[in-house]
Amino acid sequence: MNNWKMLTFVGMDQIGIVAHITNALSKGGLTLGETSMLRLGGNFTMMMMVKSKPDISIRSLVQASADQFQLTLHIDPIQGELHHHVTANYTIRVYGNDKVGIVAKVTHILAELNFNILELESDVIGTDEEPIYLIVIQGYSARALETLQAALEKEIAQTADISITAIENFIA
Repeated sequence: MNNWKMLTFVGMDQIGIVAHITNALSKGGLTLGETSMLRLGGNFTMMMMVKSKPDISIRSLVQASADQFQLTLHIDPIQGELHHHVTANYTIRVYGNDKVGIVAKVTHILAELNFNILELESDVIGTDEEPIYLIVIQGYSARALETLQAALEKEIAQTADISITAIENFIA
């Protein structure tokens, strides 16, 4: 039976959040799968795959920590598929004027090329007077680098600089 859950926590960044939550899960005997934790604009977000026995209330294990740190907690049942990873073979960087729709345009082009986005980060850099939007995408595509480059340049080269780098994956 699959008893995997996705826990999502969101709130203001504070020291000790990860320690308190992982300690509570450990004391409850839960298996921790993949996790992703990051800070966005002073806010903290964490997604965790956890597996428990059916009779264990995950919420009761972590609610005190969520309350202590004033975090929003969301728990969803999922299919846990550990060790079934798609490995990124490209990194794409897009620098451009901070305009509405740049992420939508780039991701739409990539979707049309069957590019599987595995990670996407974006940020506004530059100055208040001259903001520059930065997008960094890692993903997988069976297409050649030149095909990806040409498609992106055709649509957004007038407003943004594009850099695509192949990622060398070494398997021992």
